[in-house]
Amino acid sequence: MSLVLRVDGDRWRSHLKDVRARHPALVPVVKGNGYGFGLGRLARRSGWLGVDTLAVGTYEEIPAVEQRYDGSLLVLTPWRPWNPAPDNPRVIHTVGRVEDLTALAEHGSSSGRRPRVVLERMTSMRRHGFSAPGLREAAALVLERGGVHVEGVAVHLPLARGSHLSQVERLMTDVVAAGLAAGHGSDRRTIWVSHLTDPELDTLAQRYPDFTFRPRVGTDLWLGDRGALSVRATVLDAHPVERGDVYGYRGRSAPRPGTILVVSGGTAHGIGLEAPTGEATMRARAASIARGGLDAAGLVRSPYTVDGKQRLFAEPPHMQASMLFLPRGTAVPEVGDEVDVRVRLTATLFDRIEIS
Repeated sequence: MSLVLRVDGDRWRSHLKDVRARHPALVPVVKGNGYGFGLGRLARRSGWLGVDTLAVGTYEEIPAVEQRYDGSLLVLTPWRPWNPAPDNPRVIHTVGRVEDLTALAEHGSSSGRRPRVVLERMTSMRRHGFSAPGLREAAALVLERGGVHVEGVAVHLPLARGSHLSQVERLMTDVVAAGLAAGHGSDRRTIWVSHLTDPELDTLAQRYPDFTFRPRVGTDLWLGDRGALSVRATVLDAHPVERGDVYGYRGRSAPRPGTILVVSGGTAHGIGLEAPTGEATMRARAASIARGGLDAAGLVRSPYTVDGKQRLFAEPPHMQASMLFLPRGTAVPEVGDEVDVRVRLTATLFDRIEIS
């Protein structure tokens, strides 16, 4: 009795092939929970797509993919001195501080094996990366001391609405000014980008024909056709209750006649755990206030849909099961039936994944 991710295999694979065809320089991103599929499965699927580089989020994720994919492994989290020794020739390190680049260059000079690096230019996200002067300093360090093999510049853009073209063009000016484009055919002419649309990538390719833009794509690749994916939970039990009947771990009372429905899926799967959405519209804020009011009253909307409606939790989810309250008059599913669940796949752990 499980929480299951079901995948229309033909439709999903067709979507993956379409994204690959539109982006010959595609770099699939595999990180976290593997977008619900698991890191190993997506690593194998990346090999099936025929790409030469796979991006992971952290160094700790490398063991889960390196035996299932034989190409280069780009680590998106910037390298720091406490990370594993940079001796794996398949690994490409992201670097965003001069002191880290210096440490890597010293390691490369002493070991005779130059670490592969991508220099990250800070964007309006202000998360990681070199400033414009820092990028020039990094380029000068590489030219003077060597010790590393620079494979381009990374640009990680925000998810904000609107075009990123003007920002990317300003950043490209910094790349050129740093002298990183010197040398015909150099790997340094590669720009690793995130969160650009297809039209934006096409425009950049036209404006900068001497550079190769490599889109790093995660959500739009693996989850881009949501219609190919469905999540189902099993009905484990159903108990009629009258108003005032006590139920659950916390001894709550039924607010009115109905049914306590027990379904698979709980906090161990990520059910009921919510991350901030960051929405800034008045409508989104109003919805947050409304949810807060329901929460204060002990009425929290669940991700489970029963009889055509998204139902309330009867109490907070348990580790591997959840209790829902169905008011009288609702069509109650039978034990063993399945119900739909709407979850964020990037924050959910499934008991089973079925790909047709």
